[in-house]
Amino acid sequence: MHTKEEKLKAFGRLLDVLDALREKCPWDKKQTNESLRPNTIEETYELCEALIRDDRKNICKELGDVLMHVIFYSKIGQETGDFDIADVCNTQADKLIFRHPHIYHPSQIGAADPKPLPYGEEDEEREFADAKTAQQVLENWEQIKLREKDGNKTVLSGVPSALPSIVKAYRIQDKARNVGFDWEDRSDVWAKVREELDELEAELQREDKQRSTEELGDFLFSVINAARLYKLNPDNALEKTNQKFIARFNYIEEQCTRAGRSIKDMTLAEMDALWNEAKKELKQTKNDKTYEES
Repeated sequence: MHTKEEKLKAFGRLLDVLDALREKCPWDKKQTNESLRPNTIEETYELCEALIRDDRKNICKELGDVLMHVIFYSKIGQETGDFDIADVCNTQADKLIFRHPHIYHPSQIGAADPKPLPYGEEDEEREFADAKTAQQVLENWEQIKLREKDGNKTVLSGVPSALPSIVKAYRIQDKARNVGFDWEDRSDVWAKVREELDELEAELQREDKQRSTEELGDFLFSVINAARLYKLNPDNALEKTNQKFIARFNYIEEQCTRAGRSIKDMTLAEMDALWNEAKKELKQTKNDKTYEES
């Protein structure tokens, strides 16, 4: 791995490259916050895909793409005189220091070289200073953010409205948990899941689309809640299932093509048989790959 000096040099090199591109490249010169936004979303999802696949090579590559966008927006901010990359880094560092009073004293905000201070429990001025577990840190985090000058005004105001629905539901529930609004016993959530499923089935039988949609949302919200309580990430879980379905369905199509047939001409029974074959085949391929990598 690289030294801190080498990392700073590499970061400076990337800044220099982007400065040159912004000045000399016709495409880079015309970009704005608005024009870059769709690309940023795409790059973020590409990073997420590499993460879900645990593709280390592409994680490195996609992190670079996302970092380039952070620097690009900072460059635009510098050109408008609003902020530059140093402001971005310092603002983030100050925010982290403020939100970690169990590590830093608030006096460290703005320090050029902030260092963790060895305060003991006798330091009565440092509220939240005694956090010892990850859960305590999370619970303190929400309270601290409400006290920030430009922080959240309410507990749930920190959940971005543009988040994908599954991620948003998880974050809403997680933030509520951090202030004590949660099930006392996680197993109690299953009664709620069953209740919501029963209500969904009842509305589906009535063929009331609006009510069915509402109850479907309640049911999904309760399932996401259950996943959170059991420390499972529902978005990651669903994406793994998406990838598994794609792989198995692609197998069916490949077998159809090899047989000189169209998938539309196959019966459901034939597709089910290939589906089960795909499950065995792909599982074996995965096991073989794991063995080779071990």
